[in-house]
Amino acid sequence: MTVNQASVVPSEKIKFSTVISELSQEIFALTGRLFIQLIRRPSTLIAGIIQPLMWLILFGALFSNAPRDLLPGNVEYGQFMGAGVIVFTAFSGALNAGLPVMFDREFGFLNRLLVAPLRSRSSIITASVLYISSLSLIQSILIMVTSASLGYGWPGLKGLLLIFITLSLLVFAVTAISLGMAFLLPGHIEMIAVIFVTNLPLLFASTALAPISFMPTWLGWLASLNPLTFAIEPIRAAYTENFSLSENILIAPYGTISISNCLTILTVLSICLFLFMQPLLDRKLN
Repeated sequence: MTVNQASVVPSEKIKFSTVISELSQEIFALTGRLFIQLIRRPSTLIAGIIQPLMWLILFGALFSNAPRDLLPGNVEYGQFMGAGVIVFTAFSGALNAGLPVMFDREFGFLNRLLVAPLRSRSSIITASVLYISSLSLIQSILIMVTSASLGYGWPGLKGLLLIFITLSLLVFAVTAISLGMAFLLPGHIEMIAVIFVTNLPLLFASTALAPISFMPTWLGWLASLNPLTFAIEPIRAAYTENFSLSENILIAPYGTISISNCLTILTVLSICLFLFMQPLLDRKLN
């Protein structure tokens, strides 16, 4: 190796480490800014916790006398519904991921970021994903703690890992949609309207509140194709003592679905949505 070649290798390493350091600083600063906004306006966090808690407590009490032998796993209705509330909490939080970006657009702060000397403008998107993922997981954990205090059980370490993976995949997929809407829709009024219109119908057209066997045929088909169902059923299985990834947890009109099938579907959905939204995000940021 010549002297020139030897000097190139360390310089390339230094340059690479510098890029990584600058990207990390950008992402950390932008993510920290979003958490500072949350601390100053904690109503978003509080409302995101109170609403699912009301669903869990009120619906759990309303159907507390429902026959256990009619529900999958022979469990109380509150425990059956707990998985749906956890997923609904993460889903609602991820669906709001684009609102901070939308407000930055309207107030002009996004334009200031775009002209700033950032190493990569993708840091804006990465910070939003990290922020909403952390917030959704925090809210979901609080719901799980409350559910356990109501006597609806607590998953083991293996179950907690499955819940974390499932929620992460769902949050990534929904966050991609929300960030895309933040750049496509004209303002926050339209975005909030879309969120309100899609939130509850997707919840009711899933297995969050009732198993597919309780539903009419047309609704059973919708629930078996709903991405929320593919997140709810693995989390519901995570509360059982012994489960395996090959265990069939969903009897759909088109066949049986296992835990591994649900995770695969959520993984493919997350990747496809981010790949689909990537050109739009790149075009809007550049």
